[in-house]
Amino acid sequence: MDQNTFFGKTIASKDTTGYFLLKKGEFAYNKSYSKGYPFGAVKRLDKYDEGVLSTLYIVFAPRHISSTFLAVYYDSKSWYKEIYRNAAEGARNHGLLNISSSDFFDSKLTIPSDKNEQRFIGRFIKTIDKLIAANQRQPKHVVFIWILDSS
Repeated sequence: MDQNTFFGKTIASKDTTGYFLLKKGEFAYNKSYSKGYPFGAVKRLDKYDEGVLSTLYIVFAPRHISSTFLAVYYDSKSWYKEIYRNAAEGARNHGLLNISSSDFFDSKLTIPSDKNEQRFIGRFIKTIDKLIAANQRQPKHVVFIWILDSS
């Protein structure tokens, strides 16, 4: 997200030397925990063609896994157990989980081996999420049905 839109100001340095360049469809793991994200958050860059991130993030592009499946997988809590297991003792360090890139990538994910199945599941969950969001935006109507006794 554009930092001016999100924060109302520019908070990052103009010098992005040493930053990661993230391209559309690639992922970033923010090891900071916050409300609703006790093990940090993994998100895919979808809105912009490119972005830059600090080296505090772990960035990656899936190679043998459906990107859509991975996006919905990381929106679930399914991966928390592995992060908890792999985070070093004294897991919290100034709001960051103490997990190395290699430990993050060594996490065992429960993923179907068939890429077509991954795509199907990813698209299915995205569709359900969109339906739920659209339903929540709709005004609620109460309908009363009167049943007349014909006897």
